[in-house]
Amino acid sequence: MKAIRYHRYGSPEVLRLEDIDLPTLGDEDVLIRVRAASVNPLDLHFISGLPYIVRPGNGLLRPTDGGVGVDLAGCVEKVGKDVTRFSPGDEVFGCVPVLGSLAEYVSTHQDAAVLAKPANQSFEQAASVPVAGVTALQGLRDHGSLQSGQKVLVNGAAGGVGTFTVQIARALGAEVTGVCSTRNVELVASIGASQVIDYTRQDFTRSGQRYDLLMDIAGSRPFAAYRRVLTPQAMVVGIGGPKKGRVLGPMTRVIKALALSRFTRQQVTFFMAKPSSGDLAVLRDLLVAGKVTPVIDRSYSLSEAPEAIRYLEQGHARGKVVITM
Repeated sequence: MKAIRYHRYGSPEVLRLEDIDLPTLGDEDVLIRVRAASVNPLDLHFISGLPYIVRPGNGLLRPTDGGVGVDLAGCVEKVGKDVTRFSPGDEVFGCVPVLGSLAEYVSTHQDAAVLAKPANQSFEQAASVPVAGVTALQGLRDHGSLQSGQKVLVNGAAGGVGTFTVQIARALGAEVTGVCSTRNVELVASIGASQVIDYTRQDFTRSGQRYDLLMDIAGSRPFAAYRRVLTPQAMVVGIGGPKKGRVLGPMTRVIKALALSRFTRQQVTFFMAKPSSGDLAVLRDLLVAGKVTPVIDRSYSLSEAPEAIRYLEQGHARGKVVITM
């Protein structure tokens, strides 16, 4: 089968389309024929090996595995003898715990975060959901403790996580304000933001508004500036940030914000999403109900994966970048 692999850290040019063996199938494993996958900023960190804190689990000098991607949607090709959750022919979506969804086939345990694909979603749409959608859901609900009727500011509302955050926040009953560039204002308004701030024309930290929750995906301003638009007991949930620093990367920003928050009533938290079948099921219900619709910027073929990663690296993707098989 064909798969995207890399054998040294670097730019997207290190990615290669290679012929490799089909993955092995254990007694409780499921072999999935991948129909579509999507790429995430986390893939950029693993491919580049930066910041260095990502390397201990992936190889200090060279990547130990070399697979790319976790999001996927496809069809069950074969199941192990003890598998009870799936049957050949099932259409599924989810994320695999081991990097490697940019491939024609993937093998994963039946208890991984993989579920039946919503019938009203294409393979491309379904593949765009898992990491970005779960990140948005866990950020709003678990780390932001979002309540219906609260005001939410989404900084970075037009990207992969941002487009899901806007829609999920609205589905949970929040009043949503999105921050994005000029070319994305109409998009962010169309997916549910009641107000959209163009950061190229207005400093959203001096808008005079007050928010109960700030979902900071762009990481474009310091915590001290955010405080100007927060209610006294507001929460800031940090998800992304600038890729500065070869050792700690965004963690430098995290440490500074956490230190400053010790002297305020406003709370700051940062997290990385954890794959969850339960949360994926919540997202599936929202997709089926039409309350969330994936936003896809561009689609690439498997052989064009380096170009897809390069485009994502530029930081201007509107919604998700998808790989089709």
